[in-house]
Amino acid sequence: MNKMKLIKNVDIVLPEKIIKEGLIEFDEKIQKIYKIDDFDINQFDKRNYEIIDGKRGYLAPGFIDIHIHGTHGKDTMDATYDAVDTISKNIIRSGVSHFLPTTMTMAVQNIHKALKNIQLLKDKELTGAQILGVNVEGPFLNKKKKGAQPEKHISDPDLDLLKDYRDIIKLVTLAPEKPGAEEFIKLMKKWGVVTSVGHSAATYKDIKKAYSWGLSHVTHLFNGMVGLHHRKPGIIGAALTTDMTVEIIADLIHLSPVILNLVTQYKSEDEIILITDSMRAAGLDEGEYSLGGQKVIVKDGEARLPSGSLAGSTLTLNRAVRNMFNNSDLSLSSVIKMVTLNPAKLLGIDNCKGIIQSGYDADLTLLDKNFEVKKVYIKGDKKF
Repeated sequence: MNKMKLIKNVDIVLPEKIIKEGLIEFDEKIQKIYKIDDFDINQFDKRNYEIIDGKRGYLAPGFIDIHIHGTHGKDTMDATYDAVDTISKNIIRSGVSHFLPTTMTMAVQNIHKALKNIQLLKDKELTGAQILGVNVEGPFLNKKKKGAQPEKHISDPDLDLLKDYRDIIKLVTLAPEKPGAEEFIKLMKKWGVVTSVGHSAATYKDIKKAYSWGLSHVTHLFNGMVGLHHRKPGIIGAALTTDMTVEIIADLIHLSPVILNLVTQYKSEDEIILITDSMRAAGLDEGEYSLGGQKVIVKDGEARLPSGSLAGSTLTLNRAVRNMFNNSDLSLSSVIKMVTLNPAKLLGIDNCKGIIQSGYDADLTLLDKNFEVKKVYIKGDKKF
């Protein structure tokens, strides 16, 4: 029988506050949270407890990255165990306990191969962060806003492409102005799949209509869409004036720090989710890489196609947290929600993940005060 664990001397990040110098008792589940005045460390039998000193770091729930293509030379579209496991064991170092491997626009057979691979892996334990399902980004996009998605494989919404993988699909990005979008979005809602607008030239009216069908999320807000115009509010205007959840790539490259703070003025802190959208060059040196069969040049932390279009990021989720905290007026509790509770709610797993609370899975990320990750536990098992 494994020992019960105690993490002491930590600032525990809850959704609405931080418990200073707290202590967490856990095994696979979080058993109890103590405040500094509520416990005496000497009351615990050290023969039956593993005691961990948090050294006054922050203890947060395990981070959840709902949009990540790859890292450290591997990509979801490689469609192998080694690729997904390499992603898993590297992103845990940035505090991520769970993730959605994210596909992209390629030939149908390549997409099916990647989806099948994730289907085979969904119940297997990976080296680091664990799979929650898959995020399908494309091919149901608008060529006018393709970004780094290969144009020749872009198509209209096609239910047949996804029907054999409905058990793992959690999120699908599409351009809702395309033919067949209404039927597609309504069926995804029946399947329990979140539909998101992205790589789209939709108007404000298009989005309001799609919202009534079940569209509820925005893929990397501001990127891959028409900019906000005072007479044509478009996707951004709809996103900022409804309760749709929005993804933010807080690498200070995709979005200006001014925009990060602006979004927090218009969107509830419960409606913002930080993502990495990282590609295979993340964690590696500058140079030439590939994304969806296209050449990508990485320089000064920016990943771009030869045309100059941004091609994902080299961001890590702990850096996204730090950037958002340093460039907004939000509390740390509010920012941490954007990588924990908010994605858990989006995926319908906030009854067991995303909060440090008694009875919840012991998915825990320990960070120092500079947001560097020191330890990660998944269901009480130390993974990093």
